Amino acid sequence: MEVLESVATWLCLAFVATGAIPVAAGAFQFLVIPFHGVRNHYGRTAGYFPRVAVVIPAWNEGAVIAASIDRLMRLEYPPQSLRVYLVDDASTDDTPDVARAKELEYPGRVVHLRREVGGQGKSHTLNHGIREILADDWMQALLIMDADVIYQPDSMRLLTRHLADPEVGAVTAYIKEGSADPNYLTRFIGYEYIAAQAAARRSQNVLGAVACLAGGAQLHSRENLEAIGGEIDMTSLAEDTFTTFRTQLAGRKVVFEPHAIVLAEEPGTVAALWKQRLRWSRGNVQITKEFKNLWFRPRRGHNLGAFSFGLFWFAILLLPVTMVLTSVGLVGLFLLDSALARLVFEATWFLAGGTYVYITALTVMIDGSTGRRAWREALFFPGAISLLVMTTAFLPGLIERPLTHLVGWDPFDTVGWTLFAYLWISVSMLGAWLIKRIEPTRVGRWLAPPLVYLVGYGPILCAITFDAYIKEYRGAAQVWDKTEKTGRVRAS
Repeated sequence: MEVLESVATWLCLAFVATGAIPVAAGAFQFLVIPFHGVRNHYGRTAGYFPRVAVVIPAWNEGAVIAASIDRLMRLEYPPQSLRVYLVDDASTDDTPDVARAKELEYPGRVVHLRREVGGQGKSHTLNHGIREILADDWMQALLIMDADVIYQPDSMRLLTRHLADPEVGAVTAYIKEGSADPNYLTRFIGYEYIAAQAAARRSQNVLGAVACLAGGAQLHSRENLEAIGGEIDMTSLAEDTFTTFRTQLAGRKVVFEPHAIVLAEEPGTVAALWKQRLRWSRGNVQITKEFKNLWFRPRRGHNLGAFSFGLFWFAILLLPVTMVLTSVGLVGLFLLDSALARLVFEATWFLAGGTYVYITALTVMIDGSTGRRAWREALFFPGAISLLVMTTAFLPGLIERPLTHLVGWDPFDTVGWTLFAYLWISVSMLGAWLIKRIEPTRVGRWLAPPLVYLVGYGPILCAITFDAYIKEYRGAAQVWDKTEKTGRVRAS
């Protein structure tokens, strides 16, 4: 019996230890970021203005496409070296009329390509335009963008300068949430984008392996586009990530340019966010399987097989799994040895709390304007309940003592609270799913915002990833659900 208990204890400890892996990975990634000031690509850049063809896939984008084209025409870039190809995927709104009007307004600089039969997805639409562009030799670089994004005036020249280095195959920009009237959810997304792009991709630059060219801002040299087959992948829901991997596997560098800023409209409801991120998460699962022979196998010519890159990739992809295992491990330890469970619980949340404080502070400083606008969302990213659990573990007595003095007993010193705290790590994903379920109801429209602050934005992303596991396992149809845009991106 003692042997079985010992084995069970070590197994529970191993389960809890898996939860420390993504925390440690996140801390390490953010510790690398300051080195971007000295280990970067800028020494090999130069003023370089190749002939750029911009390809824009568009399906029913009449509300946003005119402003996007107008902003492109006003970029700080030689007019004779910029052409825009709008690929109209059989739109049923006024997109064709807007496109034809822009062709007349900017003759020779805007080209409208109409697909009479569409609906096959973004990659098919892009490849229709890319085939037309590659048919002649005018294009020296290709920019893939979304119909709704707004490029800042200097963004194009900041991107193209990296192509002065022949070793660079592709460059991506910093996509910022750009709604003129941000709500609580778009502020969460704005903060997330600092962490996931402005911060994390700096560290990827330092380590020499970039995970993804942002779908709304990916610049390819002609040589790179031809080397990866002259088309965008059509087999997965993550065509941008697939292209990023293929570029680096072909021996060319991918660079993130944090100073090239592109504003985008992001989902304003949990349901819309779920639809968008489910597509992204399923795509990442597909990428993981497609490149199964790549992970943790260092090879010459690229760093995708490096241990650090694999650690970051799987720390995010498998985060829902580690959350469940951590809860199982803590509850198991509680049943076997409550004192040990408490010690491990406090150590786990101490590590999480310290990492949370460091990552949050650094993220807010990287993009001060967004950080000031979304400071509440930065604070409540893990959710108010997780903050409470973290505080009771990180600073024992801070809440318990005054509460005990006020009500005469300590509710945090009960079996019920202990089990809740141990289980919340994974139960938070169930809370996120419930928010999605109730949001469309009349009462849910009012309850959803405070519940997101209570449960956390981070658990919502984890719940979506868990949903992606299920959809992939069941072989659900690969539907490219377009995120509806309304033109809420601010003009400057």
